Amino acid sequence: MTRFAPTLGPAFWRTRLLASFLVPLALCVACPAIAADKPLVVELWPGKVPDEVGNIGAEKVVMSPELDRKQVEVTESTRMVTNVSKPTITIYRPAKDKDAGSAALICPGGGYWNLYWELEGEEVAAWLNSLGVTGIILKYRVPRRPDEPKRQPARRPQQDAQRAVSLVRSKAGEWGIDPKRIGMVGFSAGGHLALATATGFEKRTYEPIDDIDKVSCRPDFAILCYSGYLKANDKDELAPGLRIPAGTPPIFLAHGGDDIISHPGHSVVAYLALKQAGVPAELHVYATAAHDFGVRPSDHPCSTWTKSCADWLQQQGLLKPLASE
Repeated sequence: MTRFAPTLGPAFWRTRLLASFLVPLALCVACPAIAADKPLVVELWPGKVPDEVGNIGAEKVVMSPELDRKQVEVTESTRMVTNVSKPTITIYRPAKDKDAGSAALICPGGGYWNLYWELEGEEVAAWLNSLGVTGIILKYRVPRRPDEPKRQPARRPQQDAQRAVSLVRSKAGEWGIDPKRIGMVGFSAGGHLALATATGFEKRTYEPIDDIDKVSCRPDFAILCYSGYLKANDKDELAPGLRIPAGTPPIFLAHGGDDIISHPGHSVVAYLALKQAGVPAELHVYATAAHDFGVRPSDHPCSTWTKSCADWLQQQGLLKPLASE
């Protein structure tokens, strides 16, 4: 279940995917309004997607490989999405009596090769809904395009993430979301994408195309879980391409102490850089935990990160219903 590890590259993924069971992807059709029992699916880009080369094949669902317990916490197969050339957001609303008015864009991991749609998308949206938060799964472009280096973060997903934040904020009134309570939740490579977006809001990574791009792309908070690509190779400093500017929003980080796919040093280095820059940050490292624990309950203490994160969100004022303020 490799995410981004530099020692496990595209050859590993090709071998795993050839052995995977492929099933057709049921594409959702966007509805005119968000129904209680059906998520709204919205395309990010009108017309042509910027910087898109195309010719990657039809979008599809693949089943993830089952790996050794030493590498991951969740070893059973789970649904992934790949060959994404038309990015979307899928919006899951909480029950009306629980709705706090906050929202979070969910960035599934997958090493910028695939998206772990079930484990780090749908299940995360359900968890957020239980807190009264709207969960919005970002289907960003994967796999890497030929011009995106294999051992570095892909660049097109950040275009999709910036556009997604602006799109959600531009529709906040229509969708019942507070425009000042829009954050991001990212896992593995998706954690890198969340931090890159939370710290890269000063400049668009694409040429603005319409009025939506005039709306701020800065998330109001970010949650990073067993993230990769945050630490420079062989150096205890932020990876090239990441910086912590003034105005970076509060960040919550969680990681497994025995993660061999994404070393906990990635989260530790990011936490120290955030603190040095004066950004409110909280870090949890769970001894003996590996990769891919997602939000699933288990006997391992790492499954309590969701409770700690909920407490953090409460402290940030993100779980209070708007009517009570």
